[in-house]
Amino acid sequence: MRILDTRNFSVTGFKVWGIHCGIKKTDKKDLAIISSDREAAVAGVFTKNRVKAACVLLDSMRAKSGKGQVIVANSGCANACTGKRGMADARATAEIAAREFGVKPDAVYVASTGVIGEFLPMPKVETGIKTAAGLLSATGWEQAAEAIMTTDIYPKLSVVQEELGGKTVTIAGIAKGSGMIHPNLATMLCFIATDANISTPMLKKALFTSTERSFNNITVDGDTSTNDMILCMANGAAGNKRPAASGKDQKKFQACLDAVARSLARQVVRDGEGATKFVEIEVRNAKNPVEAKRAAMAVAKSSLVKTALFGEDANWGRIMATLGCAGVEMDESRTDIYFGKAKLVEKGLGQGKAAEREATLALKQREVQIAIDLHKGKGNATVWTCDLSCEYIKINAAYRS
Repeated sequence: MRILDTRNFSVTGFKVWGIHCGIKKTDKKDLAIISSDREAAVAGVFTKNRVKAACVLLDSMRAKSGKGQVIVANSGCANACTGKRGMADARATAEIAAREFGVKPDAVYVASTGVIGEFLPMPKVETGIKTAAGLLSATGWEQAAEAIMTTDIYPKLSVVQEELGGKTVTIAGIAKGSGMIHPNLATMLCFIATDANISTPMLKKALFTSTERSFNNITVDGDTSTNDMILCMANGAAGNKRPAASGKDQKKFQACLDAVARSLARQVVRDGEGATKFVEIEVRNAKNPVEAKRAAMAVAKSSLVKTALFGEDANWGRIMATLGCAGVEMDESRTDIYFGKAKLVEKGLGQGKAAEREATLALKQREVQIAIDLHKGKGNATVWTCDLSCEYIKINAAYRS
């Protein structure tokens, strides 16, 4: 596997771009298009929030076909909680793009992110689609990544290449996400494109697996949104021989997709609203992997833990208290806690001022590792989170203004 520079890359058969069309109050980009020059296999993963945006409802139905060709995504308006008009606007967006690209409306997927409860300004959306369609470029991925941003500070991209079936295959992805980030799916949009020739069932299975290994292992603030989705298109333009189920090439494809998804997921956490620290939390030797992840995520989303991380306070008692109500088998008298290389707690007891000083030094780094050993079994899990800062409150207090 080769990890490529995210500047000026391309994926065979795909053209993309992003523009400002007036959905946002500012002059920042707010509409992106990803288009394949041929019909592609499509897989999708969508939010489990019971309140779903129109785009999620529409795309989840279309993804059942396993086929598609165009993605239109806007930022600045979520088109969620907008009733029948919202669904009509989502369908109209697809129809406008379908006419522009000469495909059936069912081949177009739409995505939205932004303020909930507001209607899409359809005249601006229509003009934007027509304008962007004329600007599409094989190397326009960064522009598209910028166009789906909301409170994100920087665009998120990842691209890898691998040899599959005698051909060089490229897998690339863009994502947005900064706040309202939590599993099922975290809160974000992610679009992945590959020129690999792969069956739809295999693509769907691979995307689900990658999601579980990446996006469902991150949290910024514990809030899951109405618009989360990941869409993956594989157009087969690389001309490789299709991977066989459980074969070597299938495993290589899965590894590449995992790498792209994990990179994008970690970028989302690094760009968490107001975040000053990227935090990896590893739980070792839980009763089983499910309990390991449950424990790790409980610590990762604890406001008390996250504010202590922001304050660079090695307050391990907050971690112990969180573990005790995480719904997993644990015994504080068997629990060890590490901050970086510092063993701060052994068998439930603090290891003194020297250990705290070493742990505090670890907390002063931009990247922090916390390890928890429950000594209850063989289940392990790793999740990624960030600290909770004053800036997070400022960003979200002024979000609609």
